[in-house]
Amino acid sequence: MTDRIWLAEYPEGVPADIDPSQYPSLVALIEESFTKYADRAAYRFMGRDFSYADTDAQSRALAAYLQSLGMQRGDRVAIMMPNMPQYPAAVAAILRAGYVVVNVNPLYTARELEHQLKDSGARAIIIIENFAATLQKCIAGTPVEHVVLTAMGDRLGWLKGALVNFVVRKIKKMVPAYSLPGAVRYNAAVARGMGLKLVTPDIGPDDIAALQYTGGTTGVSKGAVLLHRNLIANTLQSEAWNEPVMKQAPPGEQPTGVCALPLYHIFAFTVNMMLALRTGGKSILIANPRDVASVFKDLAGQTFHSFPAVNTLFNGLARHPKFNTVDWSNLKVSVGGGMAVQGAVAKLWLGKTGCPICEGYGLSETSPSVTCNPVTSKEFTGSIGLPLPSTYVKIVDDEGREVPLGQSGEIAIKGPQVMAGYWQRPDETAKVMTPDGYFKSGDIGIMDERGYTRIVDRKKDMILVSGFNVYPNEIEDVVANMPGVLELAAVGVPDEKSGEAVKLIIVRKDDSVTEEAVRAFCHDNLTGYKRPRHIEFRQELPKSPVGKVLRRELRDSKTVSVN
Repeated sequence: MTDRIWLAEYPEGVPADIDPSQYPSLVALIEESFTKYADRAAYRFMGRDFSYADTDAQSRALAAYLQSLGMQRGDRVAIMMPNMPQYPAAVAAILRAGYVVVNVNPLYTARELEHQLKDSGARAIIIIENFAATLQKCIAGTPVEHVVLTAMGDRLGWLKGALVNFVVRKIKKMVPAYSLPGAVRYNAAVARGMGLKLVTPDIGPDDIAALQYTGGTTGVSKGAVLLHRNLIANTLQSEAWNEPVMKQAPPGEQPTGVCALPLYHIFAFTVNMMLALRTGGKSILIANPRDVASVFKDLAGQTFHSFPAVNTLFNGLARHPKFNTVDWSNLKVSVGGGMAVQGAVAKLWLGKTGCPICEGYGLSETSPSVTCNPVTSKEFTGSIGLPLPSTYVKIVDDEGREVPLGQSGEIAIKGPQVMAGYWQRPDETAKVMTPDGYFKSGDIGIMDERGYTRIVDRKKDMILVSGFNVYPNEIEDVVANMPGVLELAAVGVPDEKSGEAVKLIIVRKDDSVTEEAVRAFCHDNLTGYKRPRHIEFRQELPKSPVGKVLRRELRDSKTVSVN
């Protein structure tokens, strides 16, 4: 789509292209902000502000400590924690030391964690103690040599930090017993690093910045290789897109965003953390967005301008009785991503805040943002919007040929934010990248004559639960290990709260397989959003003439329970 018909729809001031070459690396972007905005608050967490200067010193010391462990440039370091000030400091430290960030979902089971650590080849992990027991179960089977352990209150000062850690450990009992001999405490690692010199490596745009794990289009969990230039590009694209409304903030008022999405998710990693660094913004870190009452407590008395979130969070907040305890009047941009935004939720949010939800679209493989509705729009379109600056989108058929406007086909994406490929999987990379540099998304869309795209279906069998990708293959592979399971299929079904939910259809060998047993097995082997909401037993599964289970038929069928 060389003529880029969508440029005519851009709000005034949004450029057709951005220049990712203005920074040689993310490190250059981060360090520029550390210097330029040293006196500003970079993060707010549990009622305390953390300055850019503090984050700079902490990350520099942690980077020097990591280098002292003898790791080589390009080694992978995993981060496994919720949103807390240690997370962005750890990201900056890993990148400044010349290593690669591996973002890990802290709710992973030992099986899921072991796969990611082994596949990435991570030699070190920075992890909150709440999930140390999970690491203990699998660390022997991974290449991890170094463990840095942190706790929720570690950066909150001696008194408040000790109190928070006591409550988390003893009152709420959120830290199961664990044994990780040789693990070093986060604060001790930072203190050690303060006395060490950081050797600044020469990092360029084509060096790897992060491995972002995703099922991709096939469901095998693999790392999308995001280069420094990919993440720089998407940060600058997001900044340019938001500019028409962000410039309406009073002069001198620090841009502030609510970071309620988890930083291990690429949406928050780029659109919250990196964009805030670029603009000298402050991020209000929300450790647990599912605790809606605590979200209101964190936002009370705060002035904020941007709020990236998923449909479920917008809905949960807007319907909560404490909604009016927060001042929403300064909110300039609400970006909905990760899952489809429902029209009723968008209408409710606009009515309550005066700020529309601009639905966007992206993937781990695209750093993530590809398209977004104009931030100046006041109406909900139900589309995923227009391609961002420097981004090309076309709709193609099964042979890769572009289809006419108004016809459905696979969404293909080209731009500086598109990944370099899948980590050590050239075969999987070849399946999704075209010879002319387009990434085939696996999503089916229709583009109209103005360049707006609407998603109408999914080529892959992926299930989207509250913005998280769930792959039927993984669910089936896990549950197939249960004794007594003959056959099974996992499909996505509509769900009012999460958009979609996992449904498991099982053919049993015998009656030892009960719903309770299946749920217990899934609890031990799958993280929360992957666990089936619905379980159904049948005598047989619908299959094609060659024996392939027809998932679409199962999705479309009414529940038939066989007890």
